Amino acid sequence: MDFRIISIPPFTAVTSGPAPEFDFSPDSILGKFNAYFSAIAPDNDPPRDFLFFNKETGGPEWWYVPGDGMPDGGFAKVEFDGGMYLTYTYRDHDDEANKKLYQEALEYIGKNDVLELDERPGHYSMGHIITPPKLIKAQGYAVMECFVPVKLMEN
Repeated sequence: MDFRIISIPPFTAVTSGPAPEFDFSPDSILGKFNAYFSAIAPDNDPPRDFLFFNKETGGPEWWYVPGDGMPDGGFAKVEFDGGMYLTYTYRDHDDEANKKLYQEALEYIGKNDVLELDERPGHYSMGHIITPPKLIKAQGYAVMECFVPVKLMEN
């Protein structure tokens, strides 16, 4: 697998907050958060949301980076310090492919002479859907882009 290494600048996002029950139904916090950002940016182009597993709370958390003048929906804000990420893509909901690619990413990082994993509170592996909603509807599936945090090795 060829991985890309990208840099994500610092940003302020709104957060769903932790959702340890893993509930994405419309009335859940994650469902309401999805409805919030889908209403203000229905095409999500470019994708401005990041979903990750928050190890401190034991469940998923969703962040959205609103553009200038966009409402925050009453959700709490968080500061993200930015960083470098190794990225890969897979067909959304293909958990087997994701697990395989994530393991390959960890192996790649482990063998790399200049990079190391950079997971820490508020700085975890995360992902978002990169497929435009109209294409998802037409083809019946979405593509997920995953971001694995890395940093330069400290000597």
